[in-house]
Amino acid sequence: MNIIVAGDGKVGLAITRLLSQEGHDIVAIDTKSQQLEDQLQRLDVMSVSGNCATMETLREANVEQSDILIAATSADETNLLCCLTARKMNPSLHTIARVRNPEYTEQLYMMREDFGLSLIINPEREAAQEIHRLLQFPGFLKRETFAKGRVEIVELKIEEKSLLDGVELCRLSHALGGHKILVCVLVRDGKACIPSSDTVFRAGDHIYVTAPVSTLTTLLKKLGVTQKKIKYAMLIGGGRVGYYLARYLIDAGVHVKIIENDPERCEHLAQIIPEASIILADGSSQDVLESEGVSDMDALVTLTGLDEQNVISSMYASARGVPNVVTKVNRMEISGMLEDLPVGGIVSPKELCSANVVQYVRAMDNQEGAAVTLHRIANGRAEALEFVIAPNSRCVGLPLKKIHLRSNILIACITHHGKTVVPDGNSSFEVGDTVIVVTSREAPIMQFNDIFV
Repeated sequence: MNIIVAGDGKVGLAITRLLSQEGHDIVAIDTKSQQLEDQLQRLDVMSVSGNCATMETLREANVEQSDILIAATSADETNLLCCLTARKMNPSLHTIARVRNPEYTEQLYMMREDFGLSLIINPEREAAQEIHRLLQFPGFLKRETFAKGRVEIVELKIEEKSLLDGVELCRLSHALGGHKILVCVLVRDGKACIPSSDTVFRAGDHIYVTAPVSTLTTLLKKLGVTQKKIKYAMLIGGGRVGYYLARYLIDAGVHVKIIENDPERCEHLAQIIPEASIILADGSSQDVLESEGVSDMDALVTLTGLDEQNVISSMYASARGVPNVVTKVNRMEISGMLEDLPVGGIVSPKELCSANVVQYVRAMDNQEGAAVTLHRIANGRAEALEFVIAPNSRCVGLPLKKIHLRSNILIACITHHGKTVVPDGNSSFEVGDTVIVVTSREAPIMQFNDIFV
């Protein structure tokens, strides 16, 4: 497909990289930043320098012959004008706009057709939703939801002396007292794979597990992970993610304290979130954290714009015994370095945003049989995709033991008439069922029929 990506920062670059890897023809509209130019050249994509909201620049980017335009600059207004102008020049164009300002949310959804928007992405709000989901289910490092909330894939780290340490995969159900779960992906020594029946788990492994939600609750109890409801949460950083997250937590009855070092931002937060305690201070200071009672918190979330500061503050909170820690990172390339550090769950706004865009593009490219949900897991080393079985889907009604899948493909869950099962060799899927597929991403799965040999 012919795709234009207008972006002047990390989100635009991340989207460009992912879509380029999937073989699309990309034209990137960028500012004259030499650093951005150098990175675009390494991706082997065409680039146009200029203002993406002008007809001249869009014409140079060949907007009339393009299929999709993604406006992901740092300015909401520029993104909206870019999409509006591009649709005037090419009425059949699909447009995706990055809009972050909370004040625009209501009117944008009301005026979506007027702006010609196919999809609105908000990395900060998506990150806040992800963090909120993690805090609702303490004990998991990541939590991805499928099948309208009936199925989840969660990340766990196997600790020393854990019930799972030294257990062979084929004996996992026995070790858990007969409860059936499926380990989709194993990350060990920085490498991700789909485990085989003779795989032996060991301390330090990160595993991605799927099962119905009720079974996952039992799993935590079996592993001795306490699920104390969060009542007090501290957020370090009062940016947009902090604002959205504070709203979610307060609505859930949580007492929220935000530490922010910008006086103007503190004053603004005090006006728009009067229910929260706003502290003007440096959240990376040990003295500040202690004086604000970090040890008494049920959860701490680090949300500043500096990855290094977030990591250090999260490690300190873990050392002080805070039971639930979440760390926001902007550079997902460093996430592999953090897997063995006590920083709790890791969330990346640009990663969540990029996954949503890739899902939309794949669905456009393969409208029948395309994934309805896509999550990148294991720090981007694997993907979990949700498909609804269509009449033209292959192998309908066949037992899984008679089906030949491509290498590094796993059918993780099947939902039939609202009931979700972790499949075995005798399981099958029917038209209308929801099927969760996990792949190690050696080649992208564009539609359901791609999983078969």
